[in-house]
Amino acid sequence: MSKPEPASTPLRTFLEIPYEQLEEMNLEAKQARIDRVPADKLRELRLKYLTDERRLKAVTVCFSDLEGRLHMLDYDKKYLLQSEGNLTFDGSSIRGFSAQQESDLRLAIDWSAFYWLPADVFGPGKVLVFAEVLERNGDPYPADIRSRLRIYTDQLYKKKQITAYFAPEIEGFLFQGRDAERRYNETGRFDCVSTGGYYHSLPGDSLRQFMDTAAEVQRAMGFGNEKDHPEVAPSQFEMNFNYADPLITADQVQLYKLLCRQVAAKMDMTACFLPKPLTGINGSGMHSNLSLSKAGTNLYWDAKGQDNLSKAGWDAIDRLLTSATDLALILNPSVNAYRRLDPHFEAPNQIKASANNCGAMVRIPAGNAKSARLEVRSVAPDVNPYMVFYALLKVALEGPTSAGTDEAKRSRTRFLPDNIYDAIRIFKSSRVASEILGEQVALKYAELKQAQADRCPKALGATIKVPEIQFHHEVTNQYLWGLF
Repeated sequence: MSKPEPASTPLRTFLEIPYEQLEEMNLEAKQARIDRVPADKLRELRLKYLTDERRLKAVTVCFSDLEGRLHMLDYDKKYLLQSEGNLTFDGSSIRGFSAQQESDLRLAIDWSAFYWLPADVFGPGKVLVFAEVLERNGDPYPADIRSRLRIYTDQLYKKKQITAYFAPEIEGFLFQGRDAERRYNETGRFDCVSTGGYYHSLPGDSLRQFMDTAAEVQRAMGFGNEKDHPEVAPSQFEMNFNYADPLITADQVQLYKLLCRQVAAKMDMTACFLPKPLTGINGSGMHSNLSLSKAGTNLYWDAKGQDNLSKAGWDAIDRLLTSATDLALILNPSVNAYRRLDPHFEAPNQIKASANNCGAMVRIPAGNAKSARLEVRSVAPDVNPYMVFYALLKVALEGPTSAGTDEAKRSRTRFLPDNIYDAIRIFKSSRVASEILGEQVALKYAELKQAQADRCPKALGATIKVPEIQFHHEVTNQYLWGLF
């Protein structure tokens, strides 16, 4: 009688953490950021963890380019531990970054922005961390807007003890098939997975299964979920998470889109964040809620103020509306984004503030001493979130006011640009845009937007054009870009 074969030993024992434990670990890491634990202490803790955790194989290091595309490099854990202070990459391969003759850039890891990952979505044995981009000499790279946002919010806290908070409402579409955007130049169409509407989906349909899975992932990553639901348009979704410091929130916007795309791909579908992928129905936005706090007091709340908003809140609104057209290209960065600013579909294209009008650029939601805020509704979901939060915050606090403007002009309803060409023209001549980004970075940004616009028909027309998808900054790759 032959002996039974011995049980096989697994060849790999890479780290896989249960979702409940992931949530606890990521929320603890997030709280350390909120509490402003010193960077050197967090660096020491994270490096010790990487050294001691034998089941880790790689660290995914993330950074964002000028247009907001998320780039990821997987570093072998042992290599990273040895070379953490000398991580370089070819900046000339990133659109909007360095020229070919000055290609080497550095990555400085922000150890506070550290995430443990669900292994079934991102693969076992990996953790993720964000980084900032540096010049060869170690100075912050001007086109890395993440570092600008961090520096600005740090200074705001140190000099004035003010903390800003953002809460985005990011809408997207779920389409049948993988890589539906990249294949649009072949198919010329998007196929919805659901024809339901606002708040309506069956418990087991594809849209609900996608949202349930994506919500589980973002919960495990410490987002602090609030609610998720189908949106007004067919096959459209929205998943909300807690407000947080601008840098934390911007990082989470990038991760939100990443995890939605990955979850959809695993289900043989595509999560799409184009502002208006389908005509005849509502587009997608990223309504951005802004508030300021000092010593635990919401600076935008006033129980006796108009719409319960304080003078500081109304001053911020005045500054934002005064610079509305200057900000248009930052808040709506693609050819496709201007299809969304269509007044027939609840589009926020009116340069005014309102408590109830969905067509107003800025809405004043019903709130209380804790939740009083401004909601900037004209933000598209394909933005660079670091740039948007930095621009909105800087303009709300420091931008020009309407003082001295003719009363007739002030009372007349103005509108945002309805095409990217006008937005580029206004942006290029805007002193506000130059002060936000710096003259050279603003010029780079305008050149990138112009290059995309030049590849598309000037008139939007009634139907989606293939080039506005094919050459979209979140969709294009080198091959598609070369088909022009």
